[in-house]
Amino acid sequence: MATLYSSRGQVYKTCPFFMKEYLLTCRIRTLMKQLRLLSQWLNQKFGFRIPDLTTVLRLLAAQLAIGLIFVLWQPTMWGQVLAICGLSFGATFVILGCRPMRRVLTVRVDEKSVAPTLQIANETLPFLRRGLNEETARQTAEIIQKISDVAAVAITDRERVLAFLGTGCEHHPVGGSIVTRATREVIATGELKVVQNKSEFNCPVKDCNCPLEAAVIAPLICKGKVVGTVKLYQTHQGHIPGSVIKLAVGVAQLLGVQMELAELDRQAQLATKAELDALQAQINPHFLFNTINTISMFTRTNPETARRLLIRLSSFFRHSLKRHGRFITLEEELEYIHTYLVLEKARFREKLRVLRNIDKSLLQYNIPVLTVQPLVENAVRHGITPKEGQGTVQISAQLHGDEIEIAITDDGVGIPPEIMPKILEPGFGSGSGVGLSNVNERLKILFGEDHGLHIESEPGQGTAVWLRVPLMVDDD
Repeated sequence: MATLYSSRGQVYKTCPFFMKEYLLTCRIRTLMKQLRLLSQWLNQKFGFRIPDLTTVLRLLAAQLAIGLIFVLWQPTMWGQVLAICGLSFGATFVILGCRPMRRVLTVRVDEKSVAPTLQIANETLPFLRRGLNEETARQTAEIIQKISDVAAVAITDRERVLAFLGTGCEHHPVGGSIVTRATREVIATGELKVVQNKSEFNCPVKDCNCPLEAAVIAPLICKGKVVGTVKLYQTHQGHIPGSVIKLAVGVAQLLGVQMELAELDRQAQLATKAELDALQAQINPHFLFNTINTISMFTRTNPETARRLLIRLSSFFRHSLKRHGRFITLEEELEYIHTYLVLEKARFREKLRVLRNIDKSLLQYNIPVLTVQPLVENAVRHGITPKEGQGTVQISAQLHGDEIEIAITDDGVGIPPEIMPKILEPGFGSGSGVGLSNVNERLKILFGEDHGLHIESEPGQGTAVWLRVPLMVDDD
């Protein structure tokens, strides 16, 4: 019998067989511990890691199975087979030890930047639904400064400073032009810029005691275009915390998305307004009143002319009521305009002269509904009617590259210079029907910003309005 002592001093007696088993287990544990230490040392020094026991045993079993098959097939070559299996086992062991370890990457969500960003997005949404201007930019900057821990916040469009709150300099007032070249670089490239010292701002203003030393400038992107910037400043130069950079990027992205949503809302409202305006234009009270008066006059002096005018008037409203969809062929629009002008000429007689210069090959192409007629009506009502003597309205439609260029010109009284900047503002003008601003907005929404109305006018000389529409035909 052998005597063993536990860690607590207790005495156990056992037989020699169990004594040998216990000693063997201890040696195996010691060997495994030494192998682990050796594996760590090899990994640190040479990048070699001893494969785990399960992998080694599987590899050994596979080599033995392959060797056994070859020995059964060629018993006389057992020595060579054993050598090849040994070399294969050793090579595989080395390859497995040299392979790179799998690493688990843990991605941490920075709550310091995510939580403020979500709060800013939630609070700024009601303001940015009205678009990006000085008022909405100021309200947005106030929310960003209140929630974030930055010295100053600025928001710009592509040309001007729309809002600036916090520590700053009087040389960069709200409403003023963008001065720093760093901001202009972000607008030009659409890439984030981190400014870590004052010289990197590239500010041309000299002798300035601006306390701002560093900033993150993030582009505001709406519908794939840079429309402005968001700038977060700090008053000490050097490293800017990653949470501030992430905050600037997150805020800029969310503001861009909100502006896109606001643009979609505006387009939906504009489309609804266009439909209402179109319905109103179909029963324009001024035009209807004047036409009925003209027909009434002819019933006494020339009944046949009155009958023809009544037919024209019914054709005019029938054409208006049967319009469906957003597009109409140029030919249909010109027929509608012709009917309108026949009724107006009956009223103005020799005072109104109409000239046409139409490329007939363009008649079957589509244009947006109620695009040209409002321009002709505007020329008659506001250009020719106030003029003393005869006036001329010319309608032109010509091919210009892959677009139709439509021009409406008149030699009327022209547009006063003080009114000219407001002509295309929504809601400007008097009278019923579809206004120039509505036509202008619809064209830009359908075909892009460069496809709006172009207007030139000279008081006492007349007005020219032209537009471009891409060549379009019905899919049918």
